[in-house]
Amino acid sequence: MVVDKPAGLLSVPGKPVPGGPDNQDCVAARIRARFPDARGPLTVHRLDMETSGLLVLGLDPEAQRDLSMQFEQRRVGKSYVALVAGAPSEAAGRISLPLRPDIENRPRQIVDFVHGREAITDWSVMGRADESTRLRLEPLTGRTHQLRLHLSHDRGLGLPIVGDRLYGGPTAPRLMLHAAFLEFTDPESGRRISFESATPF
Repeated sequence: MVVDKPAGLLSVPGKPVPGGPDNQDCVAARIRARFPDARGPLTVHRLDMETSGLLVLGLDPEAQRDLSMQFEQRRVGKSYVALVAGAPSEAAGRISLPLRPDIENRPRQIVDFVHGREAITDWSVMGRADESTRLRLEPLTGRTHQLRLHLSHDRGLGLPIVGDRLYGGPTAPRLMLHAAFLEFTDPESGRRISFESATPF
């Protein structure tokens, strides 16, 4: 099942907040409610709550396992659209910065060349405005906050995503990051299939 997740909705259940929301409303819970015959863990990959766009879930354990393996083996095509503050000096490039969780400041991630895990992002300019640039992003790995940190870090692009409160982006109604394209092999038919979602900003 491929869904187009809105910004502000969790991909999977979050930790309850004392005195606040229980954070159980999420894509996985909504799909399980809509498809009561679905079995297994469903979740294949995640998008940050603030990120919108395409997610695929497996409605039975076999499909979930097959799709998860495709992600692990980097056989899935993915591209995102982001609006960043400022303008890169080049038209395209590759960012390779290893990442790990910031233990003292979760959920932030940090660049760590000793203990970090490999993270690679290809980027290209789609369009320029006076104070911002629209980028196409193709992550070759799938680390938490990879795109957000690769763009904002001074050893990456040095241009935070508009609306990114964690990594220094200028204020906006939402995080300007959208999962616009997803391609994978259908576990049942073996055919290569792809999906697109229009960028809502």
